[in-house]
Amino acid sequence: MKTSDARETRLSVFKTYKLYVGGKFPRSESGRVYEVADSKGGWLANAPLASRKDARDAVVAARKAVAGWSGATAYNRGQVLYRVAEMLEGRREQFAREVAEAEGLSKARAAAVVDAAVDRWVWYAGWTDKIAQVVGGANPVAGPYFNLSTPEPTGVVAVLAPQDSSFLGLVSVIAPVIATGNTAVVVAAERAPLPALSLGEVLATSDVPGGVVNVLSGRTAEIAAPLAAHQDVNGIDLAGVSGALAAELETAAADNLKRVRRPAPGEDWSADPGTGRLTAWLETKTVWHPIGV
Repeated sequence: MKTSDARETRLSVFKTYKLYVGGKFPRSESGRVYEVADSKGGWLANAPLASRKDARDAVVAARKAVAGWSGATAYNRGQVLYRVAEMLEGRREQFAREVAEAEGLSKARAAAVVDAAVDRWVWYAGWTDKIAQVVGGANPVAGPYFNLSTPEPTGVVAVLAPQDSSFLGLVSVIAPVIATGNTAVVVAAERAPLPALSLGEVLATSDVPGGVVNVLSGRTAEIAAPLAAHQDVNGIDLAGVSGALAAELETAAADNLKRVRRPAPGEDWSADPGTGRLTAWLETKTVWHPIGV
């Protein structure tokens, strides 16, 4: 058969997207999938439809990873995050294609979004060993004591990724969580989950320990409810929900006094992010020590 004939009869090999939980790629616990379409309604892929059981499994994996990740030096976390940026840069064309299809952008505009996302990841990587100097410090007290305040990670943070920014917004909510030593359970954008699922592949082939980031796809409301009510989740970012659902999740989160970051209406993901999302997931530990001892 001639080469041209082979091209005409060859069947495309479609990518099978899977969840990313505990450093592995399981299918959804129920075996369910749902169709993901591009901005014009054309079929792109079938994505896993995660269940409540998948959400609970992701929390277990995230909790197991807390001690090792939070116990690593801030410098080491920065190096690990920078390695992720290197891997993202190497798969730039793939992410640009997925972003273009998901958000209806031109190739040039999608490439610019991916570049901005990689830059954002590097920016947060640089903050890992600097944020303590910004939010920590020595406190003046009456008495012969040193009083020192230092930031510590909150723990397991559930992240509801933005629905309107499948990659730049996604990076903007994940990176600050793990840069500060927390672990994350991420619910990808419901309509455009493919960049998030591909990010899981990047994390798996970089130096990020399994369980530090866990990526779920499916119906945001269905997955978010058990995460908001889960007693072993310490914080939740509601970036991907609004209105009545956000209020319901916030009420559920109050049961174990989770830290909650409320959605900002019309948030501009291309703007300077500042340090707000870094400090949102930090606790302050204060230590007293006698002077001269």
